[in-house]
Amino acid sequence: MPITLRQMTYLAALADTGHFGRAAERCHVTQPALSQQIRQMEEYCGAPLFDRLGRTARLTPFGRDLLDRARNVLAAAEGFEDFVAAARAQPVRPLRFGLIPTVAPYLLPEIYPALRRELPHLGFTVSENRTEHLLSGLDDGALDLALIATLPPTGGPALETIPLFEDPFVLVTSASEALPAPISLDQLPPERVLLLDEGHCFRDQTIAACKLGGARGPRTFAATSLSTIVEFVANGQGVTLLPQIALRREAADTRLAIHPLADPLARRQLSMVFRRSAPHADLFRRIATVIAGVHRA
Repeated sequence: MPITLRQMTYLAALADTGHFGRAAERCHVTQPALSQQIRQMEEYCGAPLFDRLGRTARLTPFGRDLLDRARNVLAAAEGFEDFVAAARAQPVRPLRFGLIPTVAPYLLPEIYPALRRELPHLGFTVSENRTEHLLSGLDDGALDLALIATLPPTGGPALETIPLFEDPFVLVTSASEALPAPISLDQLPPERVLLLDEGHCFRDQTIAACKLGGARGPRTFAATSLSTIVEFVANGQGVTLLPQIALRREAADTRLAIHPLADPLARRQLSMVFRRSAPHADLFRRIATVIAGVHRA
């Protein structure tokens, strides 16, 4: 029996998760059912697609080549559905919306109710990931739109970028530190600035704003979340920059002090991005308008 679109979907889910149970959960089937479909694909191909270790799985070289072709077929099938849906003037499935981790927990509580109110016919599945993974998701069709804090790189997928609003940075220190306001970033000892770990765009923006370069002295610190960094700052272990949208959640602690910055360029631009060829581009532009309006309000 020829390979089906459903089997290709299972193949992609197992490759993405590396785990039979999580892949089955993503596809809303039982683990034995997914395993059976993968075995049928392997029998049809006459070659193993995965190296197995318990419930975990890793693609074989042949499996990687087949996955590349399967993703193209799945993207074409989804494009066909989107083309049909465009004639109906609205998507037939929930929109897959990705946000970066230094935006999602601060904006979602504000924008999601507004989107449900303004666009009640739409459904959303929301995911959180780093910028490079969001752009990759737009490229391969895994996402419909994304909210990021940097512009897409040149030479990447043909994306439309809609600026939403600027998000200024502030300096956060322990409440015991008395500093003149506003603060100039070149006055900060580089070794005291606490950063997110590599891969977060906010880390790169902080390094650029503080002109830290590649050398930060003998001390090394990198955290996976702004909440972790803020806790260290509250205990006098350093200082950090926070985006303004994070202050209400991250800086309400009385152990912290918030200092305005003298550097006018210490800010980031939040933008909505999506494929220019998307059949619902006008709808995505309206979503961007709603989000920008929530911020202004």
